[in-house]
Amino acid sequence: MTAFFVTATGTDIGKTFVTSGLLRHLKSANKQAAAIKPVISGYDPDKAVESDVGVLLKAMDETVDDASIARLSPWRFTAPLSPDVAAARENREVAFDDLVSFCRKAAATHERLLIEGVGGVMVPLDTHHTVLDWMAVLGFPAVLVTGSYLGALSHALTAVDALLHAGVKIAALVINDSGDHAVPLSDTAATLHRFLPGIELAILPRGAQDLDFAPLAALLFHDPRAEPPKFDLPR
Repeated sequence: MTAFFVTATGTDIGKTFVTSGLLRHLKSANKQAAAIKPVISGYDPDKAVESDVGVLLKAMDETVDDASIARLSPWRFTAPLSPDVAAARENREVAFDDLVSFCRKAAATHERLLIEGVGGVMVPLDTHHTVLDWMAVLGFPAVLVTGSYLGALSHALTAVDALLHAGVKIAALVINDSGDHAVPLSDTAATLHRFLPGIELAILPRGAQDLDFAPLAALLFHDPRAEPPKFDLPR
């Protein structure tokens, strides 16, 4: 069993894009892999196919229906807010112990599992726990996704500091091109490489194709038949 927790420096940075890209790449290499997104807010059942969990199901070539959505995402909330607030609006809550148990059972069931978080590293789940607490208790290595937008450097470095302080191992820091051209992608990569020399970086260009996920997949899943990952990073 190999499991990774896919988190990000904030909302709409690219967690689902990275998770689904890895799933498609592994499938193309005839490797079994699965993903779950236990908590999702801003969920509209009328747009299930377009939702994050719908994207993950399609990447696994599974049908997007009520049963499969419930299997991947038991905690679904309508309001596009942090899970604690979104749940409270529905007189519900994210039961932290049940959430942890759900993830551990899923990890024990699959050879390769990607657990996609919700929002950023410090998003509140309930009145006492954040996504960081969730990751720390599970103990799985994190794949941290950041962007190349102005401000991404501070967000990434802050998130890395929080993860390491909580004892969460960072398997890779993925720089997902934000596409706004405010900051060159190469400059973002060079700066993060300079400040985080001990952390593996992966760069995804705007509109990355399945092949672009090959180095990241090789890094995470240690395929002995694959060439060592080669990241074209400025030194």
